[in-house]
Amino acid sequence: QVQLVQSGGGLVQPGGSLRLSCEASGYTLINYAIAWFRQAPGKEREGVSCISSNGRGLKYANSVKGRFTIFRGDNTVELQMSDLNAEDTAVYYCATYLGGGLCPAGWHSFGYWGQGTQVNVSL
Repeated sequence: QVQLVQSGGGLVQPGGSLRLSCEASGYTLINYAIAWFRQAPGKEREGVSCISSNGRGLKYANSVKGRFTIFRGDNTVELQMSDLNAEDTAVYYCATYLGGGLCPAGWHSFGYWGQGTQVNVSL
């Protein structure tokens, strides 16, 4: 079965850090760009970060630049989140770019979604 399996997340205080992990099962990530998305209550899903297949192409939403770092291993992609604030509270998802190894200009054409993981930033 082809899927992305997520781990990490949880509750953290403002200013704290969390790391999310996404591991492929049933296929290899080596040829695909991978992205992280998030969806806060009552809001639309938004793209957070993307990493190209070779790890050199990086893309971040303006809201997380300088605070989040995306990186990848053999068959995993991780999102290191620092200086978290309440606006970062959301369910986070990883997904595979179905168009290949380069991050797209937009946030479309993603599939093979992870199951989602909750991040709560609160005192």
